[in-house]
Amino acid sequence: MTEVARPPAVAGQFYEGEGSTLAHQLEACFLSPRGPGELPARRRSASRTIRAAIVPHAGYEFSGPIAALAYARIAAEPPPATVLVLGVDHQGAGLGPALSDHPWRTPLGPTAIDHELVRALARPPIAVDEPAHAFEHSIEVQLPFLEYVLPRPRFVPLQVPFAPFEDLQRVADVVRSAIEGRDVLLIASTDFSHYVPAATADRLDHLAIDAILARDPRRLYDTVEKHRITMCGIAPTTVLLAILRQEPLTAELLRWGHSGEAVRMRDVVGYASLLLERAPSGATAA
Repeated sequence: MTEVARPPAVAGQFYEGEGSTLAHQLEACFLSPRGPGELPARRRSASRTIRAAIVPHAGYEFSGPIAALAYARIAAEPPPATVLVLGVDHQGAGLGPALSDHPWRTPLGPTAIDHELVRALARPPIAVDEPAHAFEHSIEVQLPFLEYVLPRPRFVPLQVPFAPFEDLQRVADVVRSAIEGRDVLLIASTDFSHYVPAATADRLDHLAIDAILARDPRRLYDTVEKHRITMCGIAPTTVLLAILRQEPLTAELLRWGHSGEAVRMRDVVGYASLLLERAPSGATAA
């Protein structure tokens, strides 16, 4: 039986609404001097080191090139079996951490759901909640990039609303257990400071980025609260760091930028792309 796909909520707004123009828009993100400056490599490495990525989710004009930096690196490695995308609840529509068990459609076509992983994740406090995803963009805007760089990707969307740190830790514990032994790439979708002068965004965002580079979820959460950083994806990013806290990974900032780089504006939104990586196969500690 054909599954009913979730239709795109922000096609024609955050990204182009037709398949051919969307493909050209994605290519422009990769070719941009604010991004990789070239299209993704056609040849992939023999092994994958990328465990997770943290990427922005604004309109492609503003944050697409910065997101493309992470997706270009993902494109250069063997594709994962599944991508778990942790997103924001901007609308306040969810009753808690929310999964979708339907395929999602973009102008490039449908993206299949990993139903087995959804079943493994659907344990308290996480539940399947389709209405929570209906109008949310933070996960949706990642799909055209995934469809562009991965052959026939499967994914799972998990919307994580803001909550006390201990509640986010419980979400991370469920996810860590569910993905154990599975080939899953993790993505957290977040923008950073919202509508502040560029110098303020630079200063505040790098406080949060330093905590991410230290791979410390508690430090990130507390830093964002203490300095009142308007980082919309603090919840999914905290959960991602907590999931991977005990894994031997290194974190790398690919680039920080802001919306004023694309269109002249007084107050800007900050964006960053970061990767968490394993050591290459055969590498030894110094």
